[in-house]
Amino acid sequence: MTTTSDLKSRMPNPLQFLPDMAGIAEGLHNTLRNGPIPQTTISLLQLRAGQLLGSTYFTIRETGNLRKAGESEERITAVATWRDATYFTDAERVALELVEAVLTPNPSGERVPDELYARASAHYDDKALWSLIMAIAHIGFFTPAALIAKPIPGMPPGRNYSE
Repeated sequence: MTTTSDLKSRMPNPLQFLPDMAGIAEGLHNTLRNGPIPQTTISLLQLRAGQLLGSTYFTIRETGNLRKAGESEERITAVATWRDATYFTDAERVALELVEAVLTPNPSGERVPDELYARASAHYDDKALWSLIMAIAHIGFFTPAALIAKPIPGMPPGRNYSE
């Protein structure tokens, strides 16, 4: 069995090459941390994003965040099948549906149709909806690094790249 200490990233820490990224990343993290959306909801939608993107890094990170927040294993596991799972609130469901809509191509039409937007805005005011959008954008911002550079799953930021 491979342990975290055996894993290597494909690339070294990007901050040694692009130090200004630290401020950008911290700004994104602070925006989400200080916003009106519960951290649990953000982690649920980011876990779903990690699953959809096939990112072990995101999936392990958000599973760990949810466990630290005291979420049950049933809720964490059911994120993959949220549509028929009974563990989620209506507001969480619409957040999960939004992230799926944004990350999944829809050959028959618009990814986020007016009907989905209307359901989202019924649960979230403008500030909260923008926070949800930024939670999805946060994943989008870091997706290329997660998929190309492959940071080490389970390691905290700053220690998740091989030197």
